[in-house]
Amino acid sequence: MRERVIYGTIAGVIFLAFLGLGGIFFHLLAGILAVIGVFELFRMKGLEPFTFEGILAMLGAFVLTLPLSSYLAFLPVDGSLATYTLVVFLLLMGTVFNHETYSFEDATFAIAGSFYVGIGFQNLVLARMAGFDKVLLVLFIVWATDIGAYAVGRRIGKRHLMPAVSPNKTIEGSLGGMVSALVVSLIFMLIDPSVYAPYPFFVMLLLVLFFSMSAQMGDLVESALKRHFGVKDSGRFIPGHGGVLDRFDSMIFVFPIMHFFGLF
Repeated sequence: MRERVIYGTIAGVIFLAFLGLGGIFFHLLAGILAVIGVFELFRMKGLEPFTFEGILAMLGAFVLTLPLSSYLAFLPVDGSLATYTLVVFLLLMGTVFNHETYSFEDATFAIAGSFYVGIGFQNLVLARMAGFDKVLLVLFIVWATDIGAYAVGRRIGKRHLMPAVSPNKTIEGSLGGMVSALVVSLIFMLIDPSVYAPYPFFVMLLLVLFFSMSAQMGDLVESALKRHFGVKDSGRFIPGHGGVLDRFDSMIFVFPIMHFFGLF
């Protein structure tokens, strides 16, 4: 527990410092985290990341994360997606030039993995470009959901939520996490009313409940992946906390959904 607190605090301070800086510094950090996330996916599956498909998958997540059109003027507005598409084509071309050892299934895992990680971190970057408070709102929702679910589940949790995927999670804990997220978000929105524009206050509270459920689903998806591959953690990026995917699994889901609702 001591190691978990120390390294968790250090990692949190570093992340928040880069988040505060914003700009290219934060973009590069998000891109690097996306690369590590794909690296972890390959290791979880028992594949060597530094192969043709592994390197391209990590590159795909990186270019999808960065707002490339902001730095390369010749690219279209959707420069990141356009560049990512070229990486996908390269991955598919590998099935032609290396068809004996590289199959379509290999390519689809690399494409799905890079998209899953890259689109989550891309929306983290877009949220930061829209405003520091947008990212804080998601962080508060995710953290409050985790803490509330753990506290309530440990105290009164009896009915399992998804025992085949994550045996320790309970329905009571899930509801406690949603209530916790609602309370924390309500306080934050009262302090910073601009964070829930363009929605009315009470509509945004309903969205917060949905975002909290989405955060829990992101966590369950990561649990399902780890159970499928037979690993405890996605990696060892942060001692005592596991890998990048262990820390950002909920956010990978919440940021794109928040974007879908036009909050940034």
